[in-house]
Amino acid sequence: MLLLVIGTVDDWYKTRGKELAALPKLIVQVSAAVLVYAAGIRFTGFYNPFSGDFVVLSDWLQFVLTIMWIFGVTTVINFMDGMDGLAGGLSAISAVTLFIVALTKGQTGSALMAIMLAGVAAAYLRYNKPPAKVFMGDAGATFLGYILGVIALDGAFKQATVLSLFIPILALGVPIFDNLFVIAKRFAQGKPIYQADASQAHYRLLRSGMSPKQVVAVLCLISLCLSLSSIILLLLKV
Repeated sequence: MLLLVIGTVDDWYKTRGKELAALPKLIVQVSAAVLVYAAGIRFTGFYNPFSGDFVVLSDWLQFVLTIMWIFGVTTVINFMDGMDGLAGGLSAISAVTLFIVALTKGQTGSALMAIMLAGVAAAYLRYNKPPAKVFMGDAGATFLGYILGVIALDGAFKQATVLSLFIPILALGVPIFDNLFVIAKRFAQGKPIYQADASQAHYRLLRSGMSPKQVVAVLCLISLCLSLSSIILLLLKV
């Protein structure tokens, strides 16, 4: 509800050619992540691959990593919502991957959440494929990212080994890796990392001469390959 409210306010500003300040959005999104931590869904630790012992992280580190993960995934999915069908397609692929991971681990709750989210994204894509009839806006994009982050915390990250920590990261690989590149580029150029520009992968592919449909297809194909890699990593049981 917090994300829906602040996202709707941000969308209202954008319909009037304005931009909501970054600080209110930051405060609300971090607050939403803190609620998840307070509810007991958090990154607690990992299994040592050499000794087999479970390494429990300190409370402050659990808090920081949990907040960073949820806020980060929420933000990167929102950043990818720049083209018809893109954010919805990537979210659907990630949700199906997290569903398979949760199902393999016997995590019924996370599997149910993931497949419901995949269904929501697929239904949305029916009306968001080019030419789009509906748009999700910040309210929808932040919701998708937030729920994906929570599902990963409650499922793929739970009782993970060092190597299997990469499973949810690969499942969300396209938005994560693309936006890490964008942040590094903005930082190197001395720009604010939250300042919107056209440096995301979909904009760069558009400038290379691809059509919007081709861009969405290419990025979804890359996401599918990364998701398959995460499933292979899961089956290896490393």
